[in-house]
Amino acid sequence: MNLADIFDIMLSITGTITERWQRIMRQKPARSTIKEVASAAGVSTQTVSRVINDRPDVSSETRKRVQDVIGKLSYQPSALARSLISQRSYTLGVVTAGLRYIGPSRTLSGIASAVEEAGYSLILKELPSFDANDVSPIFQALLSRHVDGIIWAVPEIGENRKWVNNPPLDVEVPLVYLTMESQKNIPVVSIDNYAGGQMAVSHLLEQGYRNIGHISGPLDWWEARQRMRAWKDALKEAGLEVKDNQWAEGNWSSASGTQAVKKLFEQYPEMDSIFVANDQMALGVLNTVTEKGLRIPEDIGIVGFDNIPESAYFLPSLTSVQQDQYEAARVAVREMIKIIESGWQGLEPVDPKSVMVPPTLVIRQSTKRVKEKEGGETKRE
Repeated sequence: MNLADIFDIMLSITGTITERWQRIMRQKPARSTIKEVASAAGVSTQTVSRVINDRPDVSSETRKRVQDVIGKLSYQPSALARSLISQRSYTLGVVTAGLRYIGPSRTLSGIASAVEEAGYSLILKELPSFDANDVSPIFQALLSRHVDGIIWAVPEIGENRKWVNNPPLDVEVPLVYLTMESQKNIPVVSIDNYAGGQMAVSHLLEQGYRNIGHISGPLDWWEARQRMRAWKDALKEAGLEVKDNQWAEGNWSSASGTQAVKKLFEQYPEMDSIFVANDQMALGVLNTVTEKGLRIPEDIGIVGFDNIPESAYFLPSLTSVQQDQYEAARVAVREMIKIIESGWQGLEPVDPKSVMVPPTLVIRQSTKRVKEKEGGETKRE
């Protein structure tokens, strides 16, 4: 076979593919256009655009008529065209870290859900570690994609927020922060860790416990410090002493919970209950207490924090503070979109504010040693 024959075969194959592609395209139904929607609804293309973008300056009757036509024609607005017309990307940047952990993954799930509902897209960037401070490349990458706003979903640890009041770049899009201490003129959404800690200790006090120890998370985490402060304050408010021998520090892992509770048994032998700063450490505590031959909750009560799904299946089942990170993330997205929309619609700027999402206490077997009898009396189980 010579070169001429090979060339003829290649031309034949190319021609066949082209013919098939043209046949497919002829069979494919044409997409409806915004002009066709406007014509069928008897309105202008600008009015159709206002309905699509949920603008308030359209009467309810006109809005319904346009929406009906959109449904009948199966019209799908072009995201690219919408961005070009409005000079907006309808995209949010999200910065996170530690997605292998429960908290960050729950948070990202909530963000993704709320972003989808709002008709936005998402660009995700993950820091190599929680304490990373070289954030310039992250901002550069997101700003180059023309995001409309950035949600910073990395927990506050050590000094990883020292750049907040002096960003490394001129960031001209809104920033909303998750899981950090409130600061003036900065929009922040966090779980109320302090309130959760107070709930945990108050419940133990109500169950008749008085020598309440604490196993904290790593104290360079803002959340761990808040939970520990709540433990101290709740004891003081109850007229009880707080001493250094009554607490030990863990690192969120079950192994560290085991090590910490062994330390507490040595330095605080009269301890009759423990507020543990997360459920994974509490699992280590439960195992160690059981191995020691103590009964839960009769001899010692245990409260965790996070209410991970597995906590209901610990033995005994674990009383835990539930922090709804999924909902906190959704609140952050709503706050972000309020800020963005107020700017694009020429409304009054949204004042930056801190939003604290309240936790709840899920009571299970690890603390229930007092129950109510008829007539309002109580008895020890």
